Amino acid sequence: MTATDDLKQMFDEAVTRINVPSFAMSDPVQFPRRFKNLPDIEIASLLCSTIAWGNRKMICNNCDRLLHVMHDTPLEYTMSGDYEALDDAMNLHRTFFARDLKYMLRGLRDIYSHYPTLNDFAADHKVGDSAAPAWQLASLLQQQWHKANGTGNPRCLPSRIECTALKRLNMALRWLVRNDGIVDMGVWNAIKPSQLYIPLDVHVADTARSLSLITRRSNDRKTVEELTAVLRQMCPEDPVKYDFALFGIGMGL
Repeated sequence: MTATDDLKQMFDEAVTRINVPSFAMSDPVQFPRRFKNLPDIEIASLLCSTIAWGNRKMICNNCDRLLHVMHDTPLEYTMSGDYEALDDAMNLHRTFFARDLKYMLRGLRDIYSHYPTLNDFAADHKVGDSAAPAWQLASLLQQQWHKANGTGNPRCLPSRIECTALKRLNMALRWLVRNDGIVDMGVWNAIKPSQLYIPLDVHVADTARSLSLITRRSNDRKTVEELTAVLRQMCPEDPVKYDFALFGIGMGL
């Protein structure tokens, strides 16, 4: 499938219109942007992207509340182990509870006990050498979390990583890797912007289908690969900037 010049122009205009600093004010990316220390940014990115499903206002409210639970010091809180005192049944966002937060933080604590940043962890495991860095990183995180907890947890990462769209982790990586200095933070070098994959949610997928960019009906990894391949025709060095276009067009912005 070939992206037409007209479609590329429409997408580029949408990116210019939507990828502006004010976008962050109503988006979950605002929360990792609060921090200056890279581990704090990384932890906030992982946690806030993990609960980024449903109503945007609710997502942002609950991201704010989640960070408040962590005393707005993600790394310090992670390393302290204070989360073990939380009530497992404490609801943090829809079907995400304190027991799920504990699951993630135990694994992250192990990582930060051995690496100064998650970027260093990814670089050491050569995630950037993979054809699909997000899925390799997800597999590594899954192994780390399983080791720290002795079990899996589908609230944090899907059980069948090799098949899933990995929407939430691809969103976190967009925040961390894209480096245009506008909305996304560009604080990682273990992965290049050209290696990113589109964070595929229902709205992005529906918009892409309405524009005949994808043909598959399932919102799975193959569909992510199909759509990202089209976006790479438009901009090989930064295909995921068109996440802003797909979001905006779908929302009528």
